[in-house]
Amino acid sequence: MGKILRYIALFWIVFLCAGTFYQYIDFKHQSVFLQLKQKAVETGWYLPAFYCHIFGSSIILIAGFFQFSKKVYNNRPLHKALGKLYVFGVLFFASPGAYVMTLFINRGPAVFASFFIQNTLWVIFTLSAWLLVMNGKIDEHIRMMRRSYGLAFAAVTLRFYIWLFTIFGQGVNFPNNYIIIAFLSWVPNLLLVEAINYYERKNGFKVEGSKTL
Repeated sequence: MGKILRYIALFWIVFLCAGTFYQYIDFKHQSVFLQLKQKAVETGWYLPAFYCHIFGSSIILIAGFFQFSKKVYNNRPLHKALGKLYVFGVLFFASPGAYVMTLFINRGPAVFASFFIQNTLWVIFTLSAWLLVMNGKIDEHIRMMRRSYGLAFAAVTLRFYIWLFTIFGQGVNFPNNYIIIAFLSWVPNLLLVEAINYYERKNGFKVEGSKTL
């Protein structure tokens, strides 16, 4: 079951990332989403942040996914390279871009708060994971990276819920649903991660290997 879920997750990650590059790699700004954000685009701040976020998030989603593979974990040079790519991508591209984009959200304070909290936790968890591994605390590092990736994976779950609410909304005004979607995209992800971390701590799970990744 675990393998099936991982394959499903990988499919949606690849589908989302490929679609992102296909739609935006020409930088022509003609997508439906950007057409709705014309006032934000006109400020000159939105587009750079938007491209940093979507391309940075696409790369780190793929890099982060394979970090949880045993084969990649046991290949120290590859694991370190992908880890640096993930941390650098989050802290210097995806997350800063998300902060700027959050300033232009026009769906009310609750949606703004959801994305702002999510992004802030993403930065905290990612930076904490990096500091933990630098101090040789491997178990804590892995658990913190799960939290970070759970928030990164919100890019996938957000679009899934947008599709779900659009198809099965039964005429409910979509903007009213967006508050639910905003929190639903990342809160359950973190709850699942915490359940996994709790199970491992309860059963005394330890990571074998060297003190540094």
